[in-house]
Amino acid sequence: MTTRRGRRQCIGLLAALLAGCGTLGPTLTQPLGHDPSDAAATIYLVRSTWHIDIGFATEELEAPLRTLTDRFPGARYLLFGFGDRRYLESRRRDTTNLLAALWPGAGLILMTALAASPAAAYGPAEVIAIPVSAAQARAAQAWVWSSLVKRQDVVQSDGTGPYEGSLYLRASEDYSAVHTCNTWAAQALQAAGLPVRSAGVIFAGQLWRQARPLAPLASPQ
Repeated sequence: MTTRRGRRQCIGLLAALLAGCGTLGPTLTQPLGHDPSDAAATIYLVRSTWHIDIGFATEELEAPLRTLTDRFPGARYLLFGFGDRRYLESRRRDTTNLLAALWPGAGLILMTALAASPAAAYGPAEVIAIPVSAAQARAAQAWVWSSLVKRQDVVQSDGTGPYEGSLYLRASEDYSAVHTCNTWAAQALQAAGLPVRSAGVIFAGQLWRQARPLAPLASPQ
């Protein structure tokens, strides 16, 4: 029989997964290889407890993802994080909504615009800057773009996000217990040809451990 303590721990874990994926798929491309000496751009991973965003410097964005900079003129970086639409847009973040989000349902992507660098905004220990080639950066950006719902090439928004400089964008993928924000971020790195796995990646730590060796100057854990 499940104890009260066991239920609280389970609910706490669900809350961490879903709340983490709220605060802050498409077919994968062929592997492009990863050679830091050929770096011409950077892919950023930004961790916020249980959640990981993927980001790019706006000056390194290419069309069509670059069109999103029009929403936040002056932004130097754009971050993208995946979450459950029902949970993120619900005003009642109770156990019922937490459990419902574990079943496949519409996803939502939170875009965050930064005027400062990710390291300055979140702290160096919470950021991994991965040097990549121009082709790898282009592939990752194309993958993020393909994750967004569009009508006549116009990205569909669900309105302002939870804090200044953020915007909810409708996702083409479903969120579930086995396809979380961290799974999605891992798939984005795979699209860039980086040597990471996405299968079985649910928690932030599972992706973080794979990504840290890809950044020679990554901050120590």
